[in-house]
Amino acid sequence: MAKRSHALPDRPRLRRFGRSNALESASTPDVAVFDMSLPTFSRPRRRGIYILPNLFTTAALFCGYFAIVQAMNGRYEAAAIAIFVAMVFDGLDGRIARLTGTQSEFGAQYDSLSDMVCFGAAPALVVYEWALINLGKVGWIVSFVYCAGAALRLARFNTNIDIVDKRFFQGLPSPAAAALIAGTVWLSIDNELTSPDDMAWLRWVACLVTFFAGISMVSNVPYWSGKSINLRKSVPFIVVIALVLAFALGAFYPPGTFFGLFVAYALSGYLYAGWRWRRQRQAALAAREQAESFAPEPDARAAGIADADTSPEDGGISEEDEASEKEDEDDRASESGEPDGGEEDPSEDGDTGASAPEDDDPHPEDFPDEDALLSRK
Repeated sequence: MAKRSHALPDRPRLRRFGRSNALESASTPDVAVFDMSLPTFSRPRRRGIYILPNLFTTAALFCGYFAIVQAMNGRYEAAAIAIFVAMVFDGLDGRIARLTGTQSEFGAQYDSLSDMVCFGAAPALVVYEWALINLGKVGWIVSFVYCAGAALRLARFNTNIDIVDKRFFQGLPSPAAAALIAGTVWLSIDNELTSPDDMAWLRWVACLVTFFAGISMVSNVPYWSGKSINLRKSVPFIVVIALVLAFALGAFYPPGTFFGLFVAYALSGYLYAGWRWRRQRQAALAAREQAESFAPEPDARAAGIADADTSPEDGGISEEDEASEKEDEDDRASESGEPDGGEEDPSEDGDTGASAPEDDDPHPEDFPDEDALLSRK
């Protein structure tokens, strides 16, 4: 007989040494394994920001805040100039970020908030303190319309940045709208239009300009963005001359030059929208005419038969159809060599049964000579 084994079954053993004190067993898989090791904590990685593009954004924000302070102190010309300087810094931060590869989500959000202060709140406050304050409720309502339009314009730009065409802006950009207001203030003060009589009509001009700028920012009018310009690409020599003349004109009379430039840009969007709408309408009309020209025309003869069936008074065949059938019979008769009078009489040829065979090529001797006939007479 085989000896019985009195060995006890394998039991879970407690590990005394090791990183983890756990119960483990190879023969009993149902035993739960508990990890008693201490958790390890990793320090969160700090995310830095790029200093170069954000430095220009901070400079633009400073200019916008400086414009607000100067407007509160009554120095409107300095406030308008500060808005134009903020435009320069705002245009440089994006270009520098793209050229140096330092784009970030933080920079995009920071730039949007800076634009709201520089080109939304600052121009609205400057124009209100300068001219709209004497219009009462109309003045501050128009100023608020501009400020709200700038906020909506920036919010729509951030949400549709990956959808719209990169070559065009959707609505008037907020820097250009701010330049319209700042240019109006700067140009008026430079021409010394500060008397009460001048301000009586000038405040309404400022009101219209502010309202136009605020509505244009939230419109769907396309404006050229200038992002298609490649600074690394060579240009013709005439372009360099044009840039030199533009800088010279700007240095000669900055208020009029900048104001005229941005007025032309604000109107260019509406002109381009009208031109594009006219082209689309002409294309639609041309496509409609082309579709109508390729449409199958109804059969004139079938239409005539249908008319004859519906109108029994005509006798079934119209006069035009009879005339066309008669012309067809005459053509067939002339081609076969028969006279226009009709069929030949078979008795003339001496045949009483059948008619003489038609000769397709009659000989000249079959016909009498004209001279012989005249001599007989």
